[in-house]
Amino acid sequence: MALHSMRKARGCWRFIRALHKGPEVVPAPQKDCAKRVFSGIQPTGIPHLGNYLGAIESWVRLQDEHDTVLYSIVDLHSITVPQDPTTLRQGILDMAAALLACGVSPEKSILFQQSQVSEHTQLSWILTCMVRLPRLQHLHQWKAKAAQQKHDGTVGLLTYPVLQAADILSYKSTHVPVGEDQVQHMELVQDLAQGFNRKYGQFFPVPQTILTSMKKVKSLRDPSAKMSKSDPDKLATVHITDSPEEIVRKFRKAVTDFTSEVTYDPANRGGVSNLVTIHAAVTGLSVEEVVHRSTGIDTGRYKLVVADAVIEKLTPIQREIEKLKMDKDYLEKVLRIGSAKAKELAYPVIKEVKKLVGIL
Repeated sequence: MALHSMRKARGCWRFIRALHKGPEVVPAPQKDCAKRVFSGIQPTGIPHLGNYLGAIESWVRLQDEHDTVLYSIVDLHSITVPQDPTTLRQGILDMAAALLACGVSPEKSILFQQSQVSEHTQLSWILTCMVRLPRLQHLHQWKAKAAQQKHDGTVGLLTYPVLQAADILSYKSTHVPVGEDQVQHMELVQDLAQGFNRKYGQFFPVPQTILTSMKKVKSLRDPSAKMSKSDPDKLATVHITDSPEEIVRKFRKAVTDFTSEVTYDPANRGGVSNLVTIHAAVTGLSVEEVVHRSTGIDTGRYKLVVADAVIEKLTPIQREIEKLKMDKDYLEKVLRIGSAKAKELAYPVIKEVKKLVGIL
């Protein structure tokens, strides 16, 4: 009887302590300190919807998952084609404002201007001396861009994938988020890292590709091509700073087909499927859920549904961009501090590279 009373008393005290203790605290997810993530974006115009959904949203997510994340505004890459100096200077600040407004945080990541970290170009020259000319000439993007420029492409355009490799390797980056069109360039980066290691000893980690889960956003006017800043058809691309009226007009003019039902069939209904992809991405719904909710809506009305969803997604970002663009000093400060942090990481790497190569 006494033993039974003692057990009962212990049970009561455990119950009382549990009441005072409150709910169990779930620890916050830990960042991965072993990985170093790098990615870059050119400052040539305001990002479009494809940039935002395909790259920038994943950047925001990655800065919460990894301890060291570097995002570079790659101004040196942008001058592989002619640029107006005044426009380029403003473009760098506008891109910084856009990235910050979309959620890239200077407290969680290093946001910096590529040209302010000279180690990139130093390593680029060393890597350029290791790569054969035919390898660069066979890259798909060189072929495509050289054809666009009627075989008048510059040496910078030919060798920019090597500078891209230097951007990544200057920080001994381990992971790089890229789109499908950059996979071939990432293979070059991996080959250069391995080639350097074979020649000078194990030094660079071989960076791994992080492919975005977001399906590629296509042109609104040509669903066989991706959405692009340089598309000559102004109705083809939705920029993240477009007004609601502009967004509605562009989606109204989006190419679809003669079937009124909303379905997802990229192989046979590219235009409508692109709208479904965009709708799913800006609402956070699955493609299946978007199609289910659109039952009974014809494609003409559906274009306006997608336009409204895009406007709702972009409106707070647009407000923040306008606010940030009014504070040039702040934008310059963010890039200056970020560039100093980046240089602090890159300097010892390039110093050791020079020593291994024999020029230090």
